[in-house]
Amino acid sequence: MHSKATPTHCPYCALQCGMGLTSGPGGVEVVERPEFPVNGGALCGKGRTAPAVLSSRVRLTEPLIRSHATGRLEPATWEEAIGRVADGLSRTRTEHGPDACGVFGGGGLTNEKAYALGKFARVALGTSQIDYNGRFCMSSAAAAGQRAFGLDRGLPFPLADVPRTGCVILVGSNLAETMPPALRYLTELKENGGKLIVVDPRRTRTAEQADLHLAPRPGTDLALALGLLHLVVAEGRTDEAFIAERTSGWEEARAAAMAHWPEYVERISGVAVPQLRDAVEMFCDAESAMVLTARGPEQQSKGTDTVGAWINLCLATGNAGRPLAGYGCLTGQGNGQGGREHGQKADQLPGYRKLTDPAARAHVAGVWGVDPDSLPGPGRSAYELLDALGGDIKSLLLMGSNPVVSAPRAAHVEERLRSLDFLAVADVVLSETAQLADVVLPVTQWAEETGTVTNLEGRVLLRRQAVTAPDGVRSDLDVLHGLAARLGHEKGFPTDPEEIFDELRRASAGGPADYSGISYARLKEGNGEGVFWPCPAEDLAPAEEEEEETDAAHPGTPRLFLDRFATEDGLARFVPVVHRAAAEEADAEYPVLLTTGRVLAQYQSGAQTRRVDELNSAAPGPFVELHPRLAARLRIEEGEPVTVVSRRGRAVAPARITGAIRSDTVFMPFHWPGEGRANSLTNPALDPVSRMPEFKVCAVRLERE
Repeated sequence: MHSKATPTHCPYCALQCGMGLTSGPGGVEVVERPEFPVNGGALCGKGRTAPAVLSSRVRLTEPLIRSHATGRLEPATWEEAIGRVADGLSRTRTEHGPDACGVFGGGGLTNEKAYALGKFARVALGTSQIDYNGRFCMSSAAAAGQRAFGLDRGLPFPLADVPRTGCVILVGSNLAETMPPALRYLTELKENGGKLIVVDPRRTRTAEQADLHLAPRPGTDLALALGLLHLVVAEGRTDEAFIAERTSGWEEARAAAMAHWPEYVERISGVAVPQLRDAVEMFCDAESAMVLTARGPEQQSKGTDTVGAWINLCLATGNAGRPLAGYGCLTGQGNGQGGREHGQKADQLPGYRKLTDPAARAHVAGVWGVDPDSLPGPGRSAYELLDALGGDIKSLLLMGSNPVVSAPRAAHVEERLRSLDFLAVADVVLSETAQLADVVLPVTQWAEETGTVTNLEGRVLLRRQAVTAPDGVRSDLDVLHGLAARLGHEKGFPTDPEEIFDELRRASAGGPADYSGISYARLKEGNGEGVFWPCPAEDLAPAEEEEEETDAAHPGTPRLFLDRFATEDGLARFVPVVHRAAAEEADAEYPVLLTTGRVLAQYQSGAQTRRVDELNSAAPGPFVELHPRLAARLRIEEGEPVTVVSRRGRAVAPARITGAIRSDTVFMPFHWPGEGRANSLTNPALDPVSRMPEFKVCAVRLERE
């Protein structure tokens, strides 16, 4: 890396690729940071062009307040803007009670911001109504991990272990487009003689790399996983010693799986029995193996059970709790992991503590200097919170999210946002959601601030400030400090991220996600490779050295569960699950299944990437991907506008005809607003455990324009 470059990390996905930033006459430039282990200097187009969003041409540089006279958003001072937000929240709280105030966060917020936002909601506002868009990311995998292992961390091992295992089943992930620098791990896997199985209803760029591609009907991943486990049992490929020594609940899970014989699973999923047998042979013949899931199986109304079935497959074959084997989730958002660990999720306190646990409440309340009884209980999950806007929830403070584009049943969510008495949005750009706000607060972004993030491996990283923000821009921490002061909390909401992180360390101490042994000083050491949590601040030094600094003593935990699982008895838990249909199946009126996802050049709701010319040139707008047989039956031509209709709404986009998708399925990317908004169609049916909406499957019909 260039000697004058500031080491930092990409603002987009959960890889948190290392990069360097330099400033010169030509503006801010990205340079490679080859010493950072996750990406080794490689970057995708989004990472390379990330500085484009720093430009005042595309980002917010002054607060905006909606004029009572004109109804338009007009420039204002920070004093006016913070005053208007504080007044709006105070009025709601006075007239309707604290739970009439909602708070909605984002998976891209730093750990410090997520922590401060959760504390602000529960202490300054006294509301239980806080959740974040990470609920839409990996909440099903998190719930399944908690049930099986007693702990959720995206990957319980470093990415570097992936190429060294013998077989990987990749379920519902298109790494080649969603996390391009991570594709090298799968390439190295194959170069080392390992096998790759990809499960996806589309033959994506990632599936093209696979030794075996399984293309199930959307919504049938659960049956597929159970069918594989059935074959493992029937063929005598279970690891009986591992099951006996390190697990519980096997007999019930085994019985459930045996009800899913191969021919039955083929009928449900469309995956042929010989392919099921090939997958079992590849997975079980390997000395070690992994299953990695992403949004495909997780964004379903049975996502927790689906992930649980894949975990059961790992446990039954002994591919968990030992080196180079296990189950992992490929977290999506930049700080999706850390963002939910420290308090902006409806049911959690910092350190991944449960809000309903009296001991957890007492510990965190002690750090915050408040009475544990003053802390509200769990609130609504993300979609349920958005659905309640304008009803029980009268005002909303929203930071770092764009639900007008990203939420399921998006037209309804937009209507709910419009029905609020008061909406304040803090963001980098004037997103589609910010355009509806009464007050818009321009806040700093990745390169303009220092803070920590936690990547999909559980690696806590320091993202350093590299450039100065424009004069009219303040950090989210400044916003929360100013609002808290006006709400009667002069202290407890500092603006220095390191001071907040030190408080976060104390609040997380002893919790499942223990950061207490991590400090800014430690994160700056060496090549800035980060520290894996849990990392407690335990004193491993000799007694005579006790007076010396010891918070770097614990090495961190790159690999979880090698000795025991995080359950009370140390055993992993099998959870019996059975296949059930999607919340909405195809029928005569809506005969086709829709699934959604991402494309290489855009990210999430597109609020930032759609402002980058190079990325827009590569991916200028939405499309409807459909099979040639389906196109021929409906007389749809390539590039022709197609209307996709569901029970919730409609979207219009050009047809993209390809043999790489099932003939009973269509695909739309979800990065765009307007008439091509894919989430106008999606189903908000919720997983009963994770409260994840069913983004990945709903029934639609196609109409020619």
